[in-house]
This record gives sequence, structure tokens and C-alpha cells, in this order.
Amino acid sequence: MIPVEITRLIPQREPILMVDRLERVEGDSAGTLFLIRDDNFFLEGERLAEVGIVEHIAQSASALFGYKALQAGVSEPEVRYIGEVKKFRCYRCPVVGETLSTTIKVEMEVEGITLVRGEVRIGDELIAETQMKLSDKT
Repeated sequence: MIPVEITRLIPQREPILMVDRLERVEGDSAGTLFLIRDDNFFLEGERLAEVGIVEHIAQSASALFGYKALQAGVSEPEVRYIGEVKKFRCYRCPVVGETLSTTIKVEMEVEGITLVRGEVRIGDELIAETQMKLSDKT
């Protein structure tokens, strides 16, 4: 586990904070954990909506970027925006009480645009995956 408070790594705050902790960083790859609670902003009944999964993946990528920035001496997490979501597949929406284990892999970075691949699992079960373009510009 990376011993850094998640709010030092990402700009999001409650009620839309969608990452509990950054578990590991290995080069351009990272892993995060997130427990779905009953007060989650993106719940539809007892299930996390697909848009919540997308937001969780984006925030997981932000945690990686924030960690790298912190290591480089930057104290405030950078705001990035979802520019495009491609090849999103949701195999099932998780329910309250389940913990998402997410892997982020940076595939490419060009002029403020970062292409990442995200995979979300619960235990060994792959529940969602996508490619996402994130931008540091509005």
C-alpha cells in the first residue's frame, strides 16, 4: 500500500470521491481500491451505475498522476478532464458492500492528452474495462 492520503493525490472530494486508496504504482501502471458505500452519489438502488464505474476509473488514473506529481514535488493534485471513453464494457454493476480493485495502465501521453486503459475487478471477476482519454486542458 502507498502511504499517502487519497485527497493529496486527486482533486475530487465528497460526495463524488470514488477512490479510497492507491495500492501500488509500478512505472506507468497503478492499482486502486474503492468500497461501495450506501451513500454513494452514483448508486441506482443498491447498484453502482455505469457512469460511477467510469468516474471511478478516471479518478484511479488521477491517483496515479497525483502520485507521480507528488514524487516530483508538486503539492496540489492536477485537475484532468475526461475527453473520450472508448470500448467501455460493463459486465455487471457492483453492489453496495463490494470493493472495486482497479488497474490503470498509461498507454500514451501527447501534448496534455493521456490515453489510459482501466480494468475493474471484484476479486478475480472482471466487471468493467475501458480506454479513456484524459486531458489537462478544458
